[in-house]
Amino acid sequence: MVSSSFSYCFLFWLSLATPSHVVSAFSASSNAVAPPKAATSTGFRDPLADEENSNSYNKIVKNIDVPGLKRGMDYVKLGGDSDLVVSKVCMGTMTYGIQNTLEEGVALLDKSFDDYGINFLDTAEIYPVPPNAETQGDTDRCVCEFLKKRNRSDVILATKVAGRQPMMTYLPRGENANPDEGADLTRQQILDSVDESLKRLGTDYIDLLQLHWPGRHAGGLFGSPDFSPTEYETQFKKQPPIALKEQLSALKELIDSGKVRYFGVSNETPYGVCAMAALSDYFPELYPKCVSIQNSYSLVVRKDYEAGCSEACYHHDVSLLPYSPLAGGTLSGKYRKKLPSDSNARLTKFTGYMARYLESENEAAVNAYCELAERYNLTPTQFSLAWCYQNELVASTIIGATSMEQLEENLKAYDIRLDEVEVEGGTMDDEISKIYKRYTDPTKAKNDPPK
Repeated sequence: MVSSSFSYCFLFWLSLATPSHVVSAFSASSNAVAPPKAATSTGFRDPLADEENSNSYNKIVKNIDVPGLKRGMDYVKLGGDSDLVVSKVCMGTMTYGIQNTLEEGVALLDKSFDDYGINFLDTAEIYPVPPNAETQGDTDRCVCEFLKKRNRSDVILATKVAGRQPMMTYLPRGENANPDEGADLTRQQILDSVDESLKRLGTDYIDLLQLHWPGRHAGGLFGSPDFSPTEYETQFKKQPPIALKEQLSALKELIDSGKVRYFGVSNETPYGVCAMAALSDYFPELYPKCVSIQNSYSLVVRKDYEAGCSEACYHHDVSLLPYSPLAGGTLSGKYRKKLPSDSNARLTKFTGYMARYLESENEAAVNAYCELAERYNLTPTQFSLAWCYQNELVASTIIGATSMEQLEENLKAYDIRLDEVEVEGGTMDDEISKIYKRYTDPTKAKNDPPK
């Protein structure tokens, strides 16, 4: 475990500085914080110790020959404190049930596991997306059919419990749930969510349970504006967020019961990562350690993660599982200069969610990356995925595919190493950096013409 003296000092300060009547960041109760333990490290990750213990960040622990790849599939250990060994590519399933039939979903999973050595899949209780009451859970039912044909221990199964969303009153939350209450991260809702997920998935345990999004205003969620103190305070006055201690205690219950092996977060911020790490470092007998984070990460969506989360996750040994490595499909190049005419295309199904890709400088950035890829005889998809697959910040990349052709291109890209591409007068990393400096955060830059 990577401990942090900062975490200890912060909690000690919190115990002294937070009056009993004030709601702290960690709990809505007035319980006193226990005296701090003595710091046992400098508070930073020690790469020399990592080398001695073979625990380097995102270190590849094995490679297995597989029919679909010339180089085989690599595997890494997820987080510093887990024994989950996962393939460097994870199968995302959120289209199964809307854009894919059950049979198509099972076929895509079979192909990825049997021919490409994938052992890791990701679902969520709200899937398929866009989420709605009529299709909720259909993705899990597809995954269930896939699992029936497998040895359960051969599959690393990840799912998610929804964060606070007042509109989601339809999620299964137990017999005694209030039908007018939206999704949230209360102890009871987390416990009930897992029980319902286990039923749909046809299994008795989940390898990785993730909090799908924070149960508080954190800013930047799915393209929304960044954090605002005013917005946080407005939402807090309407309904305070569920205490982190309550959330983590529920996760500890699930882990102790054997229903869940490890937990992770999704769409989380540096504050969230560090706050949870502080609690688990300080009270390991009460709160489990977060082992992974699933955030949007791609050539065009980098800044948020790299500017803060990357350092927090490195020192706390939290593994990054990027989702949307093709930025909603835009980095595949198929939407360049025109919107898709196919009504089944993902970009047409998320009016608000996809706005950041359509109403920004994303098109210009995508064009630059696509042109760079084509200059070196790579498809934009191969280029974009190869960049993510081999990125030192990444543990396992979550991919999606609605057809077998897409799946094959996405997975075969794992054989490509951009650092092996001969670039005159420099490296491919140099070329990518030039574009990144010009389009550092393109999905947040409006593409309105100058007046």
